Amino acid sequence: MSTPAALRIVEWNLLIFKKLWRASIASSFLQPLLYLLAMGVGVGALVNRNSGSSAALHGLSYAAFVAPGLLATTAMTLGTNESLWAVLDALNWGRQYEAMAATPLEPHDIVAAHALWLTLRCAIAGVCVALVMQLFADVRSWGIFVAVPASVLGGLAFGLPLGAWSVTRTRDMSFPVIQRFIITPLFLFGGAFFPVTQMPLGVRWVAYISPLWHTVELCRAWATSTALTTMTTLGHIGYLLLWAIVGAILMARFTQRRLFA
Repeated sequence: MSTPAALRIVEWNLLIFKKLWRASIASSFLQPLLYLLAMGVGVGALVNRNSGSSAALHGLSYAAFVAPGLLATTAMTLGTNESLWAVLDALNWGRQYEAMAATPLEPHDIVAAHALWLTLRCAIAGVCVALVMQLFADVRSWGIFVAVPASVLGGLAFGLPLGAWSVTRTRDMSFPVIQRFIITPLFLFGGAFFPVTQMPLGVRWVAYISPLWHTVELCRAWATSTALTTMTTLGHIGYLLLWAIVGAILMARFTQRRLFA
């Protein structure tokens, strides 16, 4: 893998991002703020009055329970958006990938650059979310910053497999379907807003299979200093890495087939 070549592609992405960063950063602050006000504070006021809610939320206030979930869902949403229309644009409309294929770049350079870019974008968004959390006493802690790397890994676990899917597409007809029937249900039922154990068994297993639940569990444990066993922590990390690595391999293979054959 030619890391300098991948970094050149990331540098090109940064040049474009310089023109859009204000809106992107503002969105990274505003969305979690609104969700935390609506869910963590608004709904949380009702949840916290329920005498049985403390045990279900592992002794946390509802705002403290939701905050790490928002960190994880932000990375999922960002990884998804950066790997659907953005990748298809680089293939079909802007044809940046086609231009890269005409140079000494290899498919793994393009995939490595995409992974590095996702890492950078998810890290920036994660820090923004963590800063928003410092505005709320129930959530305020340095632990939320410790949880940012876990959210980044979750963003890669979504972004790289979806990037592989996008490379096989010539139109974006399937993208709204993915958003509506995969990403949105996971956002709601992936453990960010209430414990997965409260759901029916079938829905619960869908959550367990998804990368989001594993990301939420890591973020929540690290943000709230909740003890996880070493094997549980390694299991969550390994599962997310598996999604990311398989996605990267498939994306490189499909890119080779489409642009370099």
